[in-house]
Amino acid sequence: MSIQMTQASGVATITIDRPERMNALNQAMKEELLALLQRCGRDDAVRAVVLRGTDKAFCAGADVTSMAEPSIPAGRARLQLAHALVRAIVHMEKPVIAAVAGAAVGIGWSLALACDFILAAPSAKFGQVFKKIGLAPDGGSVFLLTQYVGVLRAKELTLTARLVGGEEALRLGLATELVEPAQLHARAEALALEMAASAGLAVGMTKRMFVAAGGMDFDQFLEFESHVQNQLIQTRDHAEGVEAFLGKRTPHFTHR
Repeated sequence: MSIQMTQASGVATITIDRPERMNALNQAMKEELLALLQRCGRDDAVRAVVLRGTDKAFCAGADVTSMAEPSIPAGRARLQLAHALVRAIVHMEKPVIAAVAGAAVGIGWSLALACDFILAAPSAKFGQVFKKIGLAPDGGSVFLLTQYVGVLRAKELTLTARLVGGEEALRLGLATELVEPAQLHARAEALALEMAASAGLAVGMTKRMFVAAGGMDFDQFLEFESHVQNQLIQTRDHAEGVEAFLGKRTPHFTHR
């Protein structure tokens, strides 16, 4: 029962490894996952991250058997940790790819929604099942679902708590790609390697632009965009990209 991480060629692969509980997260696992995500964010050698599960599940949510006795302080602590997890993904200035096979429910779906790419096998089962245990959705899922599919569809998904398969997730815009199970991890790695070879500063700032867009009006966003672009135009990666384009060759980015 653990969270595992391997690292090679600029890609960190984080695996939720608790198959006997369908990779449900207890408190210790959440803390371990958060520490690894934060480490990836700080480590310049990491250029992209893959988040995946083992066996037949991505993450079956929080382990309800490990929850403390109900109290306001315990509930706040639980939510603060869940929020730290999704923030670590959303605010990481590196692309994060979710490779989803099997169950991705509760906080498991929130983690996937926070990622920049969601690769789903047909066996994927996404669901906000909080109402079945008398809770409202958490982990930022209502906010993220509304961004992806709009208010009406987000309400339907959360209020019915129904499961969404991989093919429907792709149709609804809740998955980036549908990938056969045998190719899922290889496809995630290939995409991560592609992202790792990109201009890292530009990718990170692009992620920041998407986050900023949700809280600004159009004119405020354009002003933010101008500051971002004026910084990036002075980077070595931009100069390398221009030279490579003019020389009709593949650019070699150094993330500087």
